[in-house]
Amino acid sequence: MVVVQIVYAGMNILYKLVSENGVNLRILIAYRMLFATAFMVPLALIFERKTRPKLTWVVMFQAFLCGLLGGTLAQNLYFESFAFTSATFAVAMSNLNPAITFVLATSVGLEKPAVGTLGGMMKIAGTLVGIGGAMLFTLYRGVKIDLWSTHVDLLHHQQHVAPSHPGSSQHVIGALLCLACSLSYAMWLIIQGKMNERYPCLYSGTALICTMSFLQSIVFALCTERDWSQWKLSWDLRLLTAAYSYTRSDFDRVRVVHGVVG
Repeated sequence: MVVVQIVYAGMNILYKLVSENGVNLRILIAYRMLFATAFMVPLALIFERKTRPKLTWVVMFQAFLCGLLGGTLAQNLYFESFAFTSATFAVAMSNLNPAITFVLATSVGLEKPAVGTLGGMMKIAGTLVGIGGAMLFTLYRGVKIDLWSTHVDLLHHQQHVAPSHPGSSQHVIGALLCLACSLSYAMWLIIQGKMNERYPCLYSGTALICTMSFLQSIVFALCTERDWSQWKLSWDLRLLTAAYSYTRSDFDRVRVVHGVVG
């Protein structure tokens, strides 16, 4: 879990840097899923070629939904919120994921509240704290805190810089995007759990989801970006971000397969 959070923090910083330098994040997400697919498919073919169960249409559909909700939709919503808020705000709002997952799982009968038990009361209390913290983070605008100054400029302001959105309405839009991302992520966790029951293969299931997400992401990116110069990768921060960030997606899927949510 500690390693996952460290990888997560590095990914957010990298995405914020490239977004401030005018990089199309939709294209970057497509490349990210391409790297994830290229990494996971060989592992699935090597380690699970004899133990993999038969692939059914139900599993294919579940993988399509997982790729859409946990990959394409969730990632595009999450990183789009960067343009309206900040990486710190988006990460803080992602703490809603366990709360929303618990509410959805309870509503569809996959989770029992167990109000009369200590564990059930702790889950409910944690859900309320998570939702309350997200509301406070959204509605309260505090003062800027400068801890120290630095002469390191990672944003390269001489290049194109994405426009900032300091207004309160844009701040609310960013919060709503984060909320939609958490909702999509929670639905992915639930469907992923059901898919693991039918198709209990760590590498093959992850490879299938990554492939679905890559196909969806590249179609979405092609529909929204026609400037082919944006698709070029070179040895710069854009390539590092795309290659680095796919590891976080794979860590998340491993956590779900082993029953860890949050």
